[in-house]
Amino acid sequence: MEDYFDGSSDDEYYNRVYDDDGDGGSVYDFQEPEDEINYSLASGNGPSCKVIRKESLLAAQKEDLQRVMDLMSLKEHQARTLLIHYRWDADRVFAVFVERGKEWLYAEAGLSDEDNKNQSSCQSLVEITCEICFNEVPPTESTTMDCGHCFCNNCWAEHFTVKINEGQSRRITCMAYKCYAICDEEKIRNLVGARDPGLAEKFDRFLQESYVEDNKRVKWCPSVPHCGNAIRVEDDEYCEVECACGLQFCFSCSSEAHSPCSCLMWSLWKKKCQDESETVNWFTVNAKYCPKCHKPVEKFGGCNLVRCLCGQPFCWLCGAATGFQHTWDNIEGHTCGRFKEDELEKTERARKELWRYSHYYNRFKAHTDSLKLEANLKEKLQVKIGVLEARELQSRDFSWVTNGFHRLCRSRQILSYSYPFAYYMFGSELFNHEMTQKEREIKQNLFEDQQQQFETNIERLSLFLEEPFAGYVEDKVMETRMKVITLCGITDNLCRKMYNCIENDLLGSLQQTTHIIAPYRPKGVEKASELTVTQQALISKKGKGKELC
Repeated sequence: MEDYFDGSSDDEYYNRVYDDDGDGGSVYDFQEPEDEINYSLASGNGPSCKVIRKESLLAAQKEDLQRVMDLMSLKEHQARTLLIHYRWDADRVFAVFVERGKEWLYAEAGLSDEDNKNQSSCQSLVEITCEICFNEVPPTESTTMDCGHCFCNNCWAEHFTVKINEGQSRRITCMAYKCYAICDEEKIRNLVGARDPGLAEKFDRFLQESYVEDNKRVKWCPSVPHCGNAIRVEDDEYCEVECACGLQFCFSCSSEAHSPCSCLMWSLWKKKCQDESETVNWFTVNAKYCPKCHKPVEKFGGCNLVRCLCGQPFCWLCGAATGFQHTWDNIEGHTCGRFKEDELEKTERARKELWRYSHYYNRFKAHTDSLKLEANLKEKLQVKIGVLEARELQSRDFSWVTNGFHRLCRSRQILSYSYPFAYYMFGSELFNHEMTQKEREIKQNLFEDQQQQFETNIERLSLFLEEPFAGYVEDKVMETRMKVITLCGITDNLCRKMYNCIENDLLGSLQQTTHIIAPYRPKGVEKASELTVTQQALISKKGKGKELC
């Protein structure tokens, strides 16, 4: 017996009887347990994630900046240069520093080492000649960057203005020939702001947004219209998260949550559903397009001279326009080659592939439609709970109703996406050379057996939740309660097994590593918590440590 539910008073009943018939199947029976046992619905070991709102974006960025600044004794613009170059991966910055050294790290990121550069001092001269515009200007109207190159403020400002407008403000390099040093952002801000304060604000906005757009651990919420939030994960980018706006999405590909499909599988499936590619393939074999109006025409008779509704006659064999008259031997104004014998095999292959696609698509669509309809079940269940609470029953805790509803929605969602997974896993499009035909059949039978058990128990759970149990006598209410709680545990267990089969027996046995799925989370997609300025300040203090430089 395993633990599945948290320890509330309505989550203690769960009993499962296995009748192993030798085929790997199990028969489930509802039995009243002798003892009441508490079960906890494991949350899964997924990554913690935070919602970064517009007002907390700067504070979130400060965390990594402060960490690099403290440990490497750098200024803020230097730390930002390093982090942008390494996609805001502070651990990668430290690893490169230890492995390759300070000079290599700085050179790779375009950061000048102020301790070793030969900086020409413009301030000691009465006037300097700008090597860009060749005008002589006083030192107060010139600026020297960390790399040591000095030019007049007008040329610097013009250079920065062009780069910002081109969208290259995250890594603006020096103007000097073959100098790839990154310019000090504070100096950029001052020079541009003196000309155009709005452009300086645009520059600051680009720097802040780089924390999201250049960071593999942070992504914008793909909501439409955009909610303005970003999500940051701490550990694994292959996960599914829920934004504060309520949108659930795959963090890896930013599309809707699609586990247990891999991102590539889901991308191919969406395109196939949109294009209806297999229907088009079958139609191409079984219909021809009129050479005049280009509408599709299907042939029902045996004669190869067909006529479109627009009146245009054409040859069915080659599709070319013809005259109206024909004999057994030829068609007026037209001759073409012989009919190819492989056309029949081509038609049969197209029909089989269309049937296979339709099989998986119809089941995927049926369960996604059921999920949409069951979303309306929540309000009905709340009404039932209200009726039960109004009755003076012995048990006053009806959390089993809402727990059952959440389990039903989560299980239905996973089941629906298991059909696109099966379509590609056991088809010839992605893994044709990864498995022999016999291996494919064995694995497909194993997966479909688990999928069928999962589907059966989901339907049973849906049936019990839709019953009018609010009007039942107390004994029958308690019986329904036990069935719902038991089915929640069964579906959770079956879902775990199906994920384990996918990760270990199916995808885990392949040589390809591009198909990674988000881990199973029994309580559903993880909802990102708020990242506030206070939280950020506390984290920043804890992040300080021994300096590396």
